[in-house]
Amino acid sequence: MKAKKRNYKKEYNKFQKSGTQKKRRALRNKLRRLFAKKGKVKKGDGKDVHHKNGKARVMTASQNRGIREASRLKGSKRDV
Repeated sequence: MKAKKRNYKKEYNKFQKSGTQKKRRALRNKLRRLFAKKGKVKKGDGKDVHHKNGKARVMTASQNRGIREASRLKGSKRDV
């Protein structure tokens, strides 16, 4: 059975283009710039700004991306 081809344009219009998502993305970018101004992160340093519950902190990319997320755990009701 062939896998369905992903419709990236539809995904963008549904999620990333929404007003709330634009505001969230803008906030994440603003925090990244703030940490860069303080000298805690810079391009290509392998660090991410971790955002959770309205708080932000700097951690390595491997640590940040290795955190278990509820939507990725077995048995979650996430729509794919």
